[in-house]
Amino acid sequence: MTRLLASAGSPEEAEIAIAGGADLVDLTVPGGGTLAALSPRAIRAAVNAIGKRRPVSAAAGNPGIQPAAVAAAVRAIAAAGADYVRLGIVADGDAEACIAALAGIAAGIKPIAVFFADASPDFALLPLLRRNGFVGAMIDTRNKTAARLLDCLDMPRLLGFVEACHASGLIAGLAGSLETPDIPRLLVLAPDILGFRGALCGLGDPAATLDPGRVQTVRGLIPPHAPEPGRRDVDYRLLTPRGYAPAAVADHGPVDLVFVDDLVLPVFIGAYARERDAPQNVRFAVTASVMRGGRSAEDMRDVFSYDLITDGIRLLIGSGHVALVETLAERIAAMVLGHPRVARVVVRVQKLDTGSGTVGVEIERTRMAVRAIDRPVVPLLAEASGQS
Repeated sequence: MTRLLASAGSPEEAEIAIAGGADLVDLTVPGGGTLAALSPRAIRAAVNAIGKRRPVSAAAGNPGIQPAAVAAAVRAIAAAGADYVRLGIVADGDAEACIAALAGIAAGIKPIAVFFADASPDFALLPLLRRNGFVGAMIDTRNKTAARLLDCLDMPRLLGFVEACHASGLIAGLAGSLETPDIPRLLVLAPDILGFRGALCGLGDPAATLDPGRVQTVRGLIPPHAPEPGRRDVDYRLLTPRGYAPAAVADHGPVDLVFVDDLVLPVFIGAYARERDAPQNVRFAVTASVMRGGRSAEDMRDVFSYDLITDGIRLLIGSGHVALVETLAERIAAMVLGHPRVARVVVRVQKLDTGSGTVGVEIERTRMAVRAIDRPVVPLLAEASGQS
């Protein structure tokens, strides 16, 4: 299950985060950037106020890539009582030496590496992290005013990061100026952590104070790791392929048509040998018949986002060469029908570069025919790429 990480700059903000349902409190300077470190004294005060109610992580500042500076930062945070320490891993300098310097240091603390989506992250370092005592890795953005995670890395690359983390035995976290519409999209990738600051603050300003209402809104979009005893104030109506059934949906009630039209992407597709050498332009059109819930749409929990369709197509075509347009159309239909509210889908896939005009296939599938009820997208993608 995905956990909610909320960044807090003080004991007071930590209380707001905990009251709003955050699973993990990350201590950092509000508005100071991804790794802006609080003083050890401030970290200690916040840790004491939080007690053992939530795990606590803390940013280690920007010590550069010099092993001695990194080790000193880790020791200071360990002494202040944080459970986890977040350390930046950048392309310049000797990243491997820096990672190796942390092997066996600061017993009792769990290092988490932070890669920057807007600074050429090197995910080949993930196995080395695990071998040197790191427990997790996150992707974030360095320039919070100019870069958002999904503007820097596409969905296939993010899925690859999450899967590589899990293959190396690491916790996988995603952050980077995330907004509420990003949550259903990223939950498809099954990260262990989604991290937020700006989306939790008044006016979306990361330098502002955490806003209780915004924390609760984000919490409501991320199904909880474990229900809190007696907690009844959060409505988990989230429509994602994560196994959460929609509330009050009639089997034969009214439907909304959610569509994607004229989406053109380069795809490695075709049965001829020559078609394996280069991608071809392919046009996609998808119309999903979505069963309506028992209330009007008020937030992202109430809707089936077209982003889930476009993201799913990009993930499917990123899994490798497909011989037939019919195969790709079937995979897209199964992916869309894996969402609980989708009862019917029409998929059109057209090859544009054959020299014989526009050719392709259109298929119509229903939930009953495909028997894809409550099947998640990521396993479908694994099946499509031949993985077990």
